[in-house]
Order: sequence, then structure tokens, then C-alpha cells
Amino acid sequence: MDKTNTNLRVNPARLWDSLEEMAKVGPGVAGGCNRQTLTDADSEGRHLFQRWCEAAGMTMGVDTLGNMFATRPGTDPDALPIYMGSHLDTQPTGGKYDGVLGVLGPLEVVRTMNDLGLKTRRPIVVTNWTNEEGARFAPAMLDSGVFAGVLTEDYAKSRRDLDGKVFGEELKRIGWEGKEKVGARKMHAMLELHIEQGPILEAEGKTIGVVTHGQGLWWLEITLTGKDAHTGSTPMNMRVNAGLGMARITERVHQIAMAHQPDAVGAVGQVKVFPNSRNVIPGKVIFTVDIRSPEQAKLDAMKAEVTRAAHAAAKELGLGCTTEEVGHFDPVAFDPDLVTIVRQSAERLGHSHRDIVSGAGHDACWINRVAPTVMIMCPCVDGLSHNEAESITPEWAAAGTDVLLHSTLQLAETVA
Repeated sequence: MDKTNTNLRVNPARLWDSLEEMAKVGPGVAGGCNRQTLTDADSEGRHLFQRWCEAAGMTMGVDTLGNMFATRPGTDPDALPIYMGSHLDTQPTGGKYDGVLGVLGPLEVVRTMNDLGLKTRRPIVVTNWTNEEGARFAPAMLDSGVFAGVLTEDYAKSRRDLDGKVFGEELKRIGWEGKEKVGARKMHAMLELHIEQGPILEAEGKTIGVVTHGQGLWWLEITLTGKDAHTGSTPMNMRVNAGLGMARITERVHQIAMAHQPDAVGAVGQVKVFPNSRNVIPGKVIFTVDIRSPEQAKLDAMKAEVTRAAHAAAKELGLGCTTEEVGHFDPVAFDPDLVTIVRQSAERLGHSHRDIVSGAGHDACWINRVAPTVMIMCPCVDGLSHNEAESITPEWAAAGTDVLLHSTLQLAETVA
């Protein structure tokens, strides 16, 4: 590709129409999406994506964990492909763009290449990774983790949701258990386009985030066991209140994260209370602590401190306490050569940009272990994500996808 050619652009209207059409699958209750992994809505979204890919001349492969790989052939059948992708699954109250832009943006790249008659030496593969969110089946980035050899397929297929449904059984039920061996595919490189999910780019007026690093994280599932009792007739000094224990630990998580500033965050997210009745003191609480930092030493220290704090709070209140590690990855440094290509692509296209650290986990964080990987980010309004009010502009979506187009063409090596 002529690196001075800045006229190559995707079709912004077609990209936006695709995002809006996919958002109709698994609609939320407040304008967003509820397309949780391995639900009927997830299956419907997958079928729509497959139809679009096949219409664009790609062939679809699916592995035994449901990861989808749509391939546009290159002129050299022996060349390792360039992968682009993210995920189509959402949070229960998710937005229209988290993950989805990173799947449909690459599809638009391929459509644009078809429009322009562009050929590449390397094949190009558009990927939808299964269960990136981890909202229904923990941990997040489950299937890309198996692909990268960090987790086992048996572990992934044995995961259960809060209703006791098993990952492997649900994958079969919706008809998306493929035949390819997970992780058998080899990559020359992978690029992941994503909304920032934070406020930095918008606040600074930057159009493109060049992602250099990703935060590491721990998800710790804590179970506190006390005694169910009547809220009206049980004296305060005789209660064994699991809910109170959770409240104290929640406060400690916040304090621990604040003590490790800058570049550390922590919060309690998912919570399940038993028996969850208005007039019964909680006898059992299960909740997840999410702690993150791009610095390994801070991440390790926070995990140790949260664990100690949980057991200390439980002991003081007479509660049983267990902790389980249900999600983890170390801080990530993305490939510096790919980072340079993304930065140069943004500059050629005239987009303002800045280097940025991803505060969220992404499939690219795992794939980085088996292939050179990079991420491209565009702003989102007020930094809001994992919320049905999540919003981006068509211009931001197009800019990020244009950078993806130019970076991919350089890596895939256009031919006359």
C-alpha cells in the first residue's frame, strides 16, 4: 500500500447501519443490549454476523468453544493471516458498541477492501471471541484464554452461571459448538478495535487511543457465611450478619485501591445475597471483588491486602469466609512495532491521538501471549460503558475503523 495515500476510508454510513442493526438483537430495556453469551440472543447475533461475512465473500470457521473466524483469502496461501476482532456478547445492561465495534469495524474493513478491489498477500480473518464479558460465565475473556493456552477447554466448558447452567451444555444448546481445535490457528498479528470505556480521550479531545499497555486484574469471589435470622426479633449483639461483613469488605476494597494510587482501581461488582428476603438477616453472601493495575507489584499487593481484609472482617463478626480466584491476568505490554504502525496510521489520516493504557480487560490481552497484538481505541461519551446509555458518535467509529483499515493493509501487504 502507498503509505502516503490518505484517501482510503471505510463507508461510515454502512458501518453505523451495521452497528444499529446488530443492536436490535437482544435489545435491553433502556436503549442498550442484553445479548449475554450463549443465550438465544447471542446465537441470533452470531447468525447475523455469519450472513454478513458470507455476503462479503468470507468463509466461516468455528472452533469447539464457539469462537468464530471469518476468512478473506490472501494471494499467498502459506502466509500467516492478519486477525482483527473482539466480541459480540454484552453485559446484562450493556451498550451497543462495547466489543461490537471491534467485530463490525473489521467487517467494514473487508467490505471496503472489496469495494476498492484491494488484494493482500496475507489472508485476513475477522473474529468473534466467545464470552469476553464474563458476565454470565466467569472469568472474562474465557475462550480467548483457552486459545492462548492460559486456560483449559475442560475448565471453560465446566463453568456455571448463577442459575447452575453449564457453559458446554449451553454452547451445544444454541448450536455453536464447532469442530476446529481451539488454539490451532496461527497468526501473524492481531488488531482489536474498541471503545475506550473511559473518559480520557473525550476529555482531551483526542480521536484515537494508541493502546500501549493493558491493566492486569484479579477477580476474587468471596463467600461469607453467617446465620439467617429475623430482622425484627434478633438482638443486634446476637446477629451473625453476612451482609454486614460484605459492607465492611466493600469499604476496605475502596480504601486499599485509594492507598495504591495512581493507576489502581477496585470495587465490589456482582453480589448474591441469601435468602434475599426483606425481613431476614443475610445468612450468606457471595460477591466478586475486581481489582486492577498496570503495575504488577501493585496488583499483587492489592490482592494480598484484600484477602487479609476479608478474613479479618469475617473473623471479627463471627462469619465463615472463603475466597476463590475466578479471574486473572497480568499487566500486558502490546507489541511495540504494531503500536508504531497504529500511531503512524492515525497521523497519516490526520487524527489527533495519544498513547493510552487500557483500563479494561480484552481478548487482545490473552492473544498477546501467542501473537503480536495491538489495540486501537476511540472515545465514548463521558467514558460510560457497561451501561445501556453507552454512546459513541458515527465519526469516532469511522475514525477508529479507518485507522484499523490502514494498519491492517500495511500488515497484510497489499498487492497490485
